[in-house]
Amino acid sequence: MIETTVTTKKPRRSSWKRSPASRTARRRTPPAMGPTKTTSEHGEETLKVIPLGGLGEIGKNMCFLEYKDDILVIDAGFKFPDEDHLGIDYIIPNTEYLERKRQNIRGLILTHGHMDHVGALPYLLEKLGNPDIYGGALTRGIVAKRHEEFPHLPKLKFHIVKADDTVKFGDYFQVEFFHVNHNIPDDLALFIKTPIATVVHTADFKFDHSPTNGQPINLDHLRELGNRGVTMLMADSTGAEREGHSISEKTIMDNMELIFRESKQMIVFGTFASMVDRIQQIVWLSEKYGRKVVFEGYSMKSNVEIAKELGYIKIQKDTQITSNQVNDYPRSKITVIATGAQGQSNAALMRIANHEHRFIRLIKKDSLIFSSSTVPGNERAVQNLKDMFYRAGMKVYHYQMMDIHAGGHAQKEDLGHMMEVMN
Repeated sequence: MIETTVTTKKPRRSSWKRSPASRTARRRTPPAMGPTKTTSEHGEETLKVIPLGGLGEIGKNMCFLEYKDDILVIDAGFKFPDEDHLGIDYIIPNTEYLERKRQNIRGLILTHGHMDHVGALPYLLEKLGNPDIYGGALTRGIVAKRHEEFPHLPKLKFHIVKADDTVKFGDYFQVEFFHVNHNIPDDLALFIKTPIATVVHTADFKFDHSPTNGQPINLDHLRELGNRGVTMLMADSTGAEREGHSISEKTIMDNMELIFRESKQMIVFGTFASMVDRIQQIVWLSEKYGRKVVFEGYSMKSNVEIAKELGYIKIQKDTQITSNQVNDYPRSKITVIATGAQGQSNAALMRIANHEHRFIRLIKKDSLIFSSSTVPGNERAVQNLKDMFYRAGMKVYHYQMMDIHAGGHAQKEDLGHMMEVMN
């Protein structure tokens, strides 16, 4: 377990594009919120920031902040196992420390609905004492639907929050939620005030000036938060090694349209069920080119229905059909959106590839689009799946060929900009 300790000594500030005079003027000490003092062995106030996963790895995102007798937990995700982890479906964070102090947990915040941030929740809920959970409306919908698969668990105590809401957790944590862009709606970043420090947790984010759903990040509001004084920035670093800015969702949609324009047969998309914005783009393009849409995979169907209820996926009345209706239409009028782009053996896309699907049969010149990146550890499984489609004579497209997938993560210039406005 890695532990970061924040004390009352002011940390050295970043010098990203800011003069020394400006840096001095922008330093602030957050106002005290608690009535008493906590001291370390050196006689200093102490705020602990402890990651339990997601640091130095992809997936399994979870961390917590601890001050005195108050603990605030952020996210509870799982990660996919490596190839040598035979018989293991998911890997979840080690929460032994939290289990010993679960009476001090004042709340669990879920920043968004991706499984690497919420997937471990059913396995950890009772261990953590069934704490109050806070997150966006879509996050709640995804979590609640999955919770139905675990009838032995206690009822979720879920509180829906939105951008600009402020919630007090215990005596010492005050969290202001703010909007950031990702490839799923209701992604919320956190401005966390404590008696001795202010921490910003960006959640997964990118700067997208033309998002599919919602509005771009409010840069003026980001600067205003930075002006309040930020002691510690916990930023999404998944794309930190990539130069430049992350690709806009508009660019992705333009490139996908090229495939729709050229394709004369069935189009099959493999993507994550939680990539609601991408699914909406595919639906729009299918409607534009007169195609019916079939959703395949349990989680895909569930998430689409949740997103439709909340208005995050809009689909015309006659667009959606079921798989047993596929053969009622010309192949050139069918789009399939399926789970399994990571090569999972039991997912819809693998069943289609193995000719095990009851209704969907692929033939030469059909188009298969992998609109997702490969999760580390799944490279061989994904390549094997691609090879199956290549050998069947299909047209296979993936993000290494053209921009048909944008990660929802900030790249080097985006991170530099976030550090600048928060410093």
